[in-house]
Amino acid sequence: MTDRLIRLATAADVGRVVDLREGMFRDMGVDCSDDAWKGPCRDWYAARIDDPAHRIVVVEEAGRVVACVIGSLRDSAPVPGLAGHGDVLVSTVSTDPDARGRGHARAALEQVLAWARAAGVARAELMTSPDGRRLYEALGFRVTEFPAMRTPLV
Repeated sequence: MTDRLIRLATAADVGRVVDLREGMFRDMGVDCSDDAWKGPCRDWYAARIDDPAHRIVVVEEAGRVVACVIGSLRDSAPVPGLAGHGDVLVSTVSTDPDARGRGHARAALEQVLAWARAAGVARAELMTSPDGRRLYEALGFRVTEFPAMRTPLV
């Protein structure tokens, strides 16, 4: 294992987090040729760096940010089996290709989940690619019978 530092992101990391997010989308086969989303994405992260409802965790290796995980608290009503309210949406679980296989994503995700538990959140939710599924299942995530559905509103 190489030396790594797991820490909260700072404003100086925002551009790198956007780069990692783009890499995640590319790995999923998403066409990223239109850069119009990157500026608003940088603005979104910058506005949430110090927001207590969000946790942006990065992993540094040899002084370079190589992985990140984002957690965003959401208010939601309790559901059967979970009397607590709220959940955490986990997103942008991304590691540079040359830094994979060393537990960086897992370490960052564990930090986000610990933060959410400490906040009293009842559950975590994320979307996964086939490549990430094994990691998430090892941390207790399960595929539900009710998959996410989306529609653009703009």
